[in-house]
Amino acid sequence: MKLIKTQDNNGIRAPEDIPEEITPADEEIFSKITCFQLTPEQVKRITTPESCFPSEKSLLAIHWHPEFVPMDVVRRRINAMFPNISESLIIPTQHNVLMPWNEFSGVEVDCYSSGFNQKVQLLLHFKNENLQNADVLKSMLVHTFKYRSSQLFEYIHTITAPKEDWVNKAANDTGSGASLARFARIYVSKIKVLLDRNIHRIPQDAIKNKLIRDFFNELRPVYGDRLINRAQIYLTAVKQIVKANFSNKYFYKTSEIIEEARSLNAGIVIPHPEQFWPILLADYDVDGYEVWNPQSRRYTEFLISVLNEKNKKRRPRQRELLIFMGDDTHMSEKVKDPAHQDPVKASREIGVQTAWDDFSICKQLICANIDKAKVIDEYRNRLMQS
Repeated sequence: MKLIKTQDNNGIRAPEDIPEEITPADEEIFSKITCFQLTPEQVKRITTPESCFPSEKSLLAIHWHPEFVPMDVVRRRINAMFPNISESLIIPTQHNVLMPWNEFSGVEVDCYSSGFNQKVQLLLHFKNENLQNADVLKSMLVHTFKYRSSQLFEYIHTITAPKEDWVNKAANDTGSGASLARFARIYVSKIKVLLDRNIHRIPQDAIKNKLIRDFFNELRPVYGDRLINRAQIYLTAVKQIVKANFSNKYFYKTSEIIEEARSLNAGIVIPHPEQFWPILLADYDVDGYEVWNPQSRRYTEFLISVLNEKNKKRRPRQRELLIFMGDDTHMSEKVKDPAHQDPVKASREIGVQTAWDDFSICKQLICANIDKAKVIDEYRNRLMQS
């Protein structure tokens, strides 16, 4: 099967004389994007935020990703943004990796709900001392981390092998021509070689789909924004096809993760419910649901009303389902040169959840007899009692 198009719908053609062998410039780019040691400029970028919230007294942050940014640097940013906090609950939730903050640790776990045949995610929060005998959970997280990371290799294989029906669909959907697809294939092939050479040297956290996006962004000085932007559109389309076809059967079942987490007295929160709404019907043993975050906010008022009705009907001695807001901040995005940042992700901030102050949403929160300070107090108490 051949690519139908020879030129994309904007008339962009990639150069024909791209060297297919690894060059010193390629090695330099790969080294740069897989080096997680912060420069003084990057530390300054993190610790001098553009926004400050001096009137904020309560800080709830139980869904955010430090990634490779050191916690002391993150702490300096939070202190600069919220200088007058009197109560807080701050717990990091790295993808499939436990991380501590003060007396608590957290993680965001990928798992699989067979009842509605979909991957979902759970936020797990622990009092640190409860993790002393968490060998089973930690092994489950290692397996899940490795399997999720394997999606990068499937992504690379799709482009370089290639899986022609998938790359053709991505090309046709994005109006990408044969020369652009060839350009992408050559550089993704280089990434594969460099990854194979350095797999035991680079941090595990570098083995993610965004490695490809970051590499191509570093090619902008050579090829210009117009070509790289078009390449990124095509690559993103391929990535979405790969993600849609990535098997869920190798993830642990949601019920298995919940059972193991509860055995360690964890708190459990469902993030992004609007993205996999059937989980609202599953009646899992959880502490609450995230009804808003920067990428899940369309149904906030509806979700609050659903949880309010569930709480009215809860059984005797059944704990109230809590209403959470999440910021889903990814700290690595703030490390990048602003020209290379994803503006949507870069705009997120730890503890900044504007829905708490939205007048329409506040009406629903009042009906549910809940506010941020109450959530902090109740959830902290649950974690400390365990």
